[in-house]
Amino acid sequence: MADLLGANGTREKFRVVGKPNIPGLTSYALATGVAKFGADYIAPDMLFAKILRSPYAHARVLNVDFSEALKIPGVVDVIFWTDPIFKGIAPNPIGGAAGDYLRNEAHHEGAEVAAVVVAESEGLCDEALNALKVDWEQLPFIVDIEKGSDPALPAIRGPEYDESGTYGPPMTTADGIAWMATHYPDDPRKQGNVGWSTKTEGDMEAGWKAADFTLEYDVNLHDVVSLLPNPQASVAWWTENAYKSGETLRIEGAVGRRGAVATMYGLPNDNVIQEGVFQGGKYCDWGLRMAQEITPLLSKKLGRPVRCCNTREENFDMCVNERRAHVKLGVTNEGLITAVDDSSLIDHGAPNSSEMTVYDRDWNGYYTLKCENITQLYTVVDSNRGFMHTCGQFVPYSWDMITVGLYLIAEKFGKDPTEIARLNLHGPDSQRDLNLVPSFEKCLEEGKKEMNWNWHAAGTKRLPDGRLHGASFRYQMCPRHAFLSYFTKLEYRGGVVHFPTQGPVAGWFGTECFTMIAAEELGLNFEDIVVDYDYRAEHTDEAGGSDGVTGHGWIVKECANLLKKRILEAVIADTLVTTSRFGPMEFPKAPSPFAGYSAEDLDLMNGCVIVKAKPEISVPLAQACTATVTADYGGNSPKSAWATQFGRKLDTMNTSWCEVAVDIETGEVEILKYLVVADVGKVIRRTSLESQIDQVVFFSQGAQLLEEYILDPATGVKLNANMLDYRRPTTLDVPLVSKDILETRAGDGAYGASGISHNLANSHLIITAIHNATGVWVDPPATPDRMIAALAKGGKL
Repeated sequence: MADLLGANGTREKFRVVGKPNIPGLTSYALATGVAKFGADYIAPDMLFAKILRSPYAHARVLNVDFSEALKIPGVVDVIFWTDPIFKGIAPNPIGGAAGDYLRNEAHHEGAEVAAVVVAESEGLCDEALNALKVDWEQLPFIVDIEKGSDPALPAIRGPEYDESGTYGPPMTTADGIAWMATHYPDDPRKQGNVGWSTKTEGDMEAGWKAADFTLEYDVNLHDVVSLLPNPQASVAWWTENAYKSGETLRIEGAVGRRGAVATMYGLPNDNVIQEGVFQGGKYCDWGLRMAQEITPLLSKKLGRPVRCCNTREENFDMCVNERRAHVKLGVTNEGLITAVDDSSLIDHGAPNSSEMTVYDRDWNGYYTLKCENITQLYTVVDSNRGFMHTCGQFVPYSWDMITVGLYLIAEKFGKDPTEIARLNLHGPDSQRDLNLVPSFEKCLEEGKKEMNWNWHAAGTKRLPDGRLHGASFRYQMCPRHAFLSYFTKLEYRGGVVHFPTQGPVAGWFGTECFTMIAAEELGLNFEDIVVDYDYRAEHTDEAGGSDGVTGHGWIVKECANLLKKRILEAVIADTLVTTSRFGPMEFPKAPSPFAGYSAEDLDLMNGCVIVKAKPEISVPLAQACTATVTADYGGNSPKSAWATQFGRKLDTMNTSWCEVAVDIETGEVEILKYLVVADVGKVIRRTSLESQIDQVVFFSQGAQLLEEYILDPATGVKLNANMLDYRRPTTLDVPLVSKDILETRAGDGAYGASGISHNLANSHLIITAIHNATGVWVDPPATPDRMIAALAKGGKL
């Protein structure tokens, strides 16, 4: 067990943690529509705002004639990028725009640009936008990253947009160049629209020399767009507050980002009020959109509450950008990889897009190999393809570069790819550790059993109905967000334990998990903990899904034990101190069954205070302790292998398995079975865990079989610009996910737990199964027309 540093990390008996069917604290509100998102808030005398969006892939606004718009009754104002108010707002410290807040240059179709209209209704805003006469200057654009990778092409961005987003967080030009030079001194400097990120480890010459042959292949990842169930919106207004210094801002819809909004507007946190709990963003969505940031600015200018809301058509964010990788492996005749050379072409997207070049380069499947000779060259191209606001769960897509390689080695030798994976996977401690990883071995054993695994070569098995059968396998390491700092406060008052929290932040809900851990440590039931949603609470669910629950849960565990210690100390106290108009006064307590015992002799169990040595001496907690007791705890949980070694240490692992049937006459692909065998160390809340597995597999299936982001090469605009035209999977398109959850307690989160969620995201598990069925490769999405074309090209028709 890895959780040896904290209290009760090695606990064996659990009453609450891991218990199935624990109800969701906010499930009823969400299911019934009672939950209020930003788009649901209404304030008296409220105005509405909408931002002009570009119809071009790259264009500059030279002038706007707004005279006709202002003639429309109910249109209050049209505000331009030149308005001084935009100089008074600082960039959002969490992924905000650099430089001027609203610009007159759009870098992708649909970009918010140049003008904001304000009116008495959303319909009037639309009418005013249509009445604007905009003088657009169309500019050169790049939507083909192969053509755009020529460094001699003129830059599509001016120096004011030069940033270090390719290598790290967006910064100003000077800071960005300095940051890059400091952190990546060996990387070439950017030329035109092209930047490079390089990394070589080990001895490549020795690696190639040790190989008996080389294997080269391509892995192409296409763009994927995220579905946002609730449009981002906010409502803001300003008030004078006699109890606070200066003005107070009330904003709803920017959930969990009160501190960011306060920074943008130069306010103390206490002067920003935000009572809403629910965020209408996608999972792992860390930032805010302009519609959520700009309302305080507009309200200040116009003196009335203002709401700005995106539509679902406008919520067309990319959450993984196009990447084309060419991989060359050095391999021995035993199937052992001795050298890796990854040369990838990556779309950087529009300015300030989030992308994961550094994390891809530093954390990927290559470092789980015994091979230490690894070169990675990433060519990153500025483009006008779209904007990726938050990359979220798609980082592990890069792991499929090695998934495909292991499969191809297996095909070459006619061996089971699980055995090739076992041969190449290093041991628990380092890349030079030749021992087997116990967690991986258990996942492998259970997966083979569950799948009735019987490997066959590509194109050699038909099902009774004549369709071709294929199967594939993939492994991943389980990450933990142990590098983040967390804080928890618990308070016992009036006989009840209270857990104050802001609630969800990044589009997910982990409060139930933390409540279960607190109840476990305090000897209470889940329903005995009162969750107080309060925007002023320091605790938030900002933990990164199940990966963060494990680290943040460790902090909650420590806090709960600290509270228990203080409660038991209060029980033993001999006097009750109260305050009257005459000052503090002491009164003797009534005779106590705990007289003569110390706090160390006591424990909390089943909602009662007991004597450890004589558990028959038991008093309900509310009667045993009438004092008010608080505890808070903050900091970092124990560092995880993922956070410290990026794959060079392996503890908890998980595997994914897929079985498909391919009809070569129609090109239809059916997933017959999709299995996840995961070692999560220790289950905290099974419902949350299984839901995250379902979710990540759901969008992985959609990305490989259905989803396609289509751009017109002649104009650079989207041909599927909304979710009606963009093919998302439904429950009729994908099968139920089979799950086999293992608990080795090998993680270093709470109780030895580990994460599971976004490491399961993949781009080629199904694609590899299709190759195993047909013997041909198809780039995702494997739609019927693409399948027919690939089969014809491969001579299979």
